[in-house]
Formats: sequence, C-alpha cells, structure tokens
Amino acid sequence: MRILILGAGKMGSFFTDILSFQHETAVYDTNPHQLRFVYNTYRFTTLEEIREFEPELVINAVTVKYTLEAFRQVIPALGKDCILSDIASVKTGLKSFYEESDFRYVSTHPMFGPTFASLSNLSSESAIVISESDHLGKVFFKDLYQSLNLNIFEYTFDEHDETVAYSLSIPFVSTLVFSAVMKHQEAPGTTFKKHMAIAKGLLNEDDYLLQEILFNPRTPAQVENIRRELKNLLEIIRDKDAEGMKKYLTQIRRNLQ
Repeated sequence: MRILILGAGKMGSFFTDILSFQHETAVYDTNPHQLRFVYNTYRFTTLEEIREFEPELVINAVTVKYTLEAFRQVIPALGKDCILSDIASVKTGLKSFYEESDFRYVSTHPMFGPTFASLSNLSSESAIVISESDHLGKVFFKDLYQSLNLNIFEYTFDEHDETVAYSLSIPFVSTLVFSAVMKHQEAPGTTFKKHMAIAKGLLNEDDYLLQEILFNPRTPAQVENIRRELKNLLEIIRDKDAEGMKKYLTQIRRNLQ
C-alpha cells in the first residue's frame, strides 16, 4: 500500500519506521529540516510530489493544533479513493470534517506517546479505533496495532472523548497541581523524583494539546471529582481522624485493584 504520513515529528517518524518495511511510504512536512530524521521513505515538501505518489492512505500525524489544516492542505492532491486517517488524541471537529469531506476515513488514537511509553515494548499500552470509521481502514489499523501487541478498543467518537476526559484529564490536572505547589528540594525522596519526572514529561508536551484535552467538555466534571476528594482528605487530615484515614486508604486500595 502507498501510505503518506503527514508530519515528521515523533509520532510521524514512529509510524514511518514501523510501516516503511512493508509498505511504500512517504512523509510530507512543510519544514524540510524535520525530514532529516526520517529514513527508508520518500520525503516530500510539495503537493505535486504527493499527487505523483498517489497515496492510498494518508496518516495525519501533525500536532493536534494543525490536524484539520494539514488535511485541507493536501486534499487537493489526493485521489477520491484515498482513505484519510488521523491519530489525534483530541477529536474535536474531526467527525464533521470527515463527513463533509466525501473521503473514506479511519480515526484512531494510540493511547501512548514518545514521552512516557517504551516504543520498543507496547504490550501494556492501548489504542482506540473509532467505530464510525471505514471498514477497510479499521481492518488496516487493527492489524497494525495487533502487530505492536497493543490492547485495542473500539469506541464511537463520543465514547472516545469521554474516555480521554477520564484517562488523560485526571492525571494531567493532578500533575499540574503538583507542579503548581512544588518547591525545589535539595534532597528529594523517591516518590517526589518520580512525580517530578512525570511533571517534566507532561510539560514538554505541546501547549495546545494540553489545552484541548483540558477543554474537553467532559473534563470539568472530572476536575470536580478531584476537588471533592481533596476536600474530604483535607478534613480527615485537619481532624487527625485516624479511623477516617484508615477507611479512606482502604477504599483507595480497592480502586487500584
């Protein structure tokens, strides 16, 4: 299959690496300097090159902020039989875009990133495939993700957004709060250092990505849950309620089972 990958960043390079040995791949990036780091693939900087390549599948791996813009830029160079796809963690606007585009599409979300995941061992990681997607597109990505030993789940666009609000916004908000009250430690403990590593990794992410995840309409309810639990915990601590603390810790351990 002829596959065009939009964006030569971390995820674009990752998909190029895993696809280029079994498919004819090309990477398109408007910044030629980014293309220095991709190998075993065609490197495109113009729409004419894309038109001559005649891709059968486009994988949009650009930064979330530019996902729709990147699609609109390359669509004039695509044949009508080409399947559009994205791997965006934020699906805002994508469903309506796809429905209006007249192209077949497949939307997925690898629930991992280069910041924290070990890309050489993804057996403990997951991927979501959007159920409204084209059948052949879903088959392609399910086969790909199975070859990476990912745990695959099929959700609707709405179910995906709800999952992201829970699985990403809660740790993101918790990490941001930790970072907001953090003070430099001369002799940090192990737990502090682990939290610090997570915070640094998170804050290396694109600001727009963090914003869009936190601005998910379902995020405020999750933040309210955090605020309510903090209030309960603060009351236990202030009252030095040993029995209350025991019950609280018991309940939390149940949650982690």
